[in-house]
Amino acid sequence: MPGSEDGHRPAGGTAARPAPAVAFRQFVVKLHSRCDLACDHCYVYTMADQRWRSRPRSMPERVLDQTAHRIGEHARAHRLDRVDVILHGGEPLLAGTARIERAVTEIRQAAAPVPVRVTAQTNGTRLDEPFLRLFDRLEIGVSVSLDGDRAAHDRHRRGPDGRGSHDRVTAGLRRLTTGYPRLFNGLLCTVDLRNDPVTTYRALLAHRPPTVDFLLPHGTWSTPPPGRPPDPRQTPYAAWLIAVFDEWYHTPGPPVRVRLFDEIIQVLLGGTSRLAGVGTSPVAVAVVQTDGAIELDDTLGAAHADAARTGLHVARDPFDAALDLPAVRAQQAGRDALCATCRACELGRVCGGGLRTHRYRAGNGFDNPSVYCADLYALIDHVRHTVRRDVAALRAASR
Repeated sequence: MPGSEDGHRPAGGTAARPAPAVAFRQFVVKLHSRCDLACDHCYVYTMADQRWRSRPRSMPERVLDQTAHRIGEHARAHRLDRVDVILHGGEPLLAGTARIERAVTEIRQAAAPVPVRVTAQTNGTRLDEPFLRLFDRLEIGVSVSLDGDRAAHDRHRRGPDGRGSHDRVTAGLRRLTTGYPRLFNGLLCTVDLRNDPVTTYRALLAHRPPTVDFLLPHGTWSTPPPGRPPDPRQTPYAAWLIAVFDEWYHTPGPPVRVRLFDEIIQVLLGGTSRLAGVGTSPVAVAVVQTDGAIELDDTLGAAHADAARTGLHVARDPFDAALDLPAVRAQQAGRDALCATCRACELGRVCGGGLRTHRYRAGNGFDNPSVYCADLYALIDHVRHTVRRDVAALRAASR
């Protein structure tokens, strides 16, 4: 794999003793490697890693059994109080109700007595009654990708025939929110600078999500994201997100949870973040592909074809084997794994260098700030000043 993956040495040249590896607590299980949409911003199909073409469409039963065994083995060995399993793809609902039921049942039985919380990450087009009844019976949470109103969503999330998917997604969301609201985990929205930020946010709120995740489109220094100018004085993504933040923060009443903003505030106030791309908490996620390959966060495929590869497989390797890999150690090294620029930055502890994928540059790997560095700084600085002002006002009022 190109680039440095093993972090940095402290001043003086003496290697620090590596901290104990943090056990994986979240497992992304790729039940199906294909999708029924052809979104043009999808990191799985449209970016550097094209290995999906050679993988099985659906995870074979033998691989599913091995995956369940490895998850249970890891959970018990580390005496975890719970693990999270995300059914992913592609589009995981393409695996069908029978395969999903078998997967969830096998994983929970293999992990016992450790409880397993299961979530399906779906594009929402197949959320019909049979799936929802199954999810209700098995207590599977549902997260849905939605990019805003019809114009915003259909700009990217189209079928192979070119038709937009907004109507099918919102129909599925209506079935979910009216008949099975307890299953609704939230919405994932990929930012597009051409979409009005407040209009997009309000369109998402219309579905009464408990949580909203705003995702920056994947890009690197070698393949910059759309609309990200080289001039660091220009911060269009920060401006977009700040408009949403101000609407979210200043709206009276209990706000919906926007994880990006919540986690930034949490770290600013001295806490830790559980969101990748914010803060310096260790990344504790493993991915299992349909062929059984154990991999890192597969958004790394936006950087280069082998960025997520570990060479491990559930048939022969425990997840503990991945914990010893330099790339995993780098993901868990926190501030020590950041580049010199990020370590010197006053907001580096809050930003955490951004998502690892977005730090990549051909020639020196991930030893860089995020390609969104200027935007992240501007956003966090705005949140910092807003929160500081309100904390100061509260302290003054209490005197």
